[in-house]
Parts: sequence; C-alpha cells; structure tokens
Amino acid sequence: MVKTILVYSMGEVIGDGLIKLPFIAGLRAAFPDARITWCAAKGETVYAGPLKAVVEGYVDEIITGGVTGAQARDLLPWVRPFGGRKFDLVIDTQENLRRSAVARRAAGTFISAARLARTRDWPVAVTDRLARLLALASDGQGAPTPITLAHPDALNTARALLPDGPTYVGLAPGAGGQDKRWPLERYIALAGHLETIGATPVFFFGPDEAEDAATARREVPAARYPELDRRDAYLHVKGPLLVIALASRLSAAVANDAGPGHMLAAGGAPLLSLQKDARKAVKFRPAAAKLEMLVAGDYGDDMAALPSEAVEAALARLMGRA
Repeated sequence: MVKTILVYSMGEVIGDGLIKLPFIAGLRAAFPDARITWCAAKGETVYAGPLKAVVEGYVDEIITGGVTGAQARDLLPWVRPFGGRKFDLVIDTQENLRRSAVARRAAGTFISAARLARTRDWPVAVTDRLARLLALASDGQGAPTPITLAHPDALNTARALLPDGPTYVGLAPGAGGQDKRWPLERYIALAGHLETIGATPVFFFGPDEAEDAATARREVPAARYPELDRRDAYLHVKGPLLVIALASRLSAAVANDAGPGHMLAAGGAPLLSLQKDARKAVKFRPAAAKLEMLVAGDYGDDMAALPSEAVEAALARLMGRA
C-alpha cells in the first residue's frame, strides 16, 4: 500500500504550475489516503505562493530546501538527499538523469521521466507526459482530472459572482505578448454572437488590461465581468484561485495561449484554445478535460488571420451545438 509519495520537480513558475494541476488532482484521486510531498529542487514553486490555496488538500508538504539533487555534489554516495527520508513512491517529473539518480535513492517504487524521455514513444505534450507518469504510478488507474478546490470560500465566491440560471461562456482576451492575442474586437464580436444564441459572455481581464476591460464593458455592457467592481462577501478570494473557481460555472471558455486559459482548463471549463503556432500548441497544450484548439498559423502569419467563423464553429462543437 502506498502511504507516502514524493513528486520530484525542479520547480514551477505560474505556467508550469497551472499545467500540472490536473496531474496533481489525478494523483490525489488515485491515492486518496497517501501523504503527498512535492519537492521543488531548485527552491521555488508557485505551489508555495500564488497557487498555495489551489493545491490545498492535494499536496500535504512542499520541500524547497536541503539536499534535493539541484547540486552536482548531491550525488556523492555519503550525501543523504531529503534528509535521508524514504518514500513508498517517487514520481520524477524532470528529465535530467543525474538529478533523477538522486531522487531514486529516496524511492521504494520509482517512476522516472528522465528515463522515459529517452524512449521513442515519449509524448511531446507536457500534459501527455504527466498523464503517462500518473498511469504508470497507479497501474493504469489514474488520469489527470479537473481540480476541485478545497478552499472553503472559493465555490461560494463563484456562485455569488455567476449565479445559477444563465449559460455562461468565458472569454479571456489577454496574453503576455501582443503577438499571442486574438484581436480584442474579435472577442467583442464573439460576445455579441453568444448573446444572440442565448449565452452570457463572461470576460476575464488581468490587472494590466484595464483599458481593454473598459473597451469591452462599453461595447458589451450586458456581459459579466466578475473580477471587476466586486461587491460580494469574499473579496479575499482573488487571482488564480478566483479564476479556477469561476471556471466551474462555465459551459465553455475561449482563451489565448496564456495563463488564464490554463486556469480555466484546470478548473474544468471546456476550453477553446487559440494558439499562434503549431509547435507550441502541441507541447504546451492546456490540460482541459474537453479541448478544442485552433492555430493561427494554419490560416496566415499572425493571430488576426484566425477567422471568427472558425472560432464560432469550434465553440459550437465544444458546447454541443454543432
């Protein structure tokens, strides 16, 4: 019986951390009674910061210091990684063989991405790699799954901001780089289309997108803007925790290749992901349980080449209206 699990990684920034959330939820589902420890060997992970409340109930302990394999000397035979602790199961998610050898010393059963990455059938997509590790660790029983938030106020917040009744469809027009953004005016037109078919558009804007948010509110005043001008009783629920909670209220969502899309996918929203180029679309595919992807490179040179008709058709398939 597996009582203790170590998940071994080098660390997570926000994008990595969001992509891995369905893997974490699937791991907990496969081993509901195990103590799960997450090691960020290089010392930093968003699971100890912005996503701490999101992984509550899924990860019991986070290791960011000590002898973790980050240094070459950690492989010396007299060095005791992880303070000499042993774990029934170690899942090594990183692909460096030297560091993998350090993690192996703490394992009963050892599942190693570093070894699997040298095989011909190792998947390209990060989400598929994590799914493979989870399946191997659980004898084929485990699979990535949307995360269910344990935070006591998260779902209450989502219900307050998006109450029962309407069919909500999320729209996340932002992205870290302008070249990754489908034009805002296309999102606004898509919101109008949603209103004509009886759905309620829900816009998601980041803190640096106030001008775009103002434009959308002017053009689509009947849409929902749950992150703005809040008057609910749960103002402490914000950031990624809020977006992931709101995802559970959506019938579908449309997002660029950026953090909000991964948050919506992690929260369980059926997702239409708008990508700039095919290579990144494959490797960093969002871990949505139900996913459609459109790649602008299939139509032209930039995101504006992606036609609204293709987006509307893909969204209709996602919503079961095609």
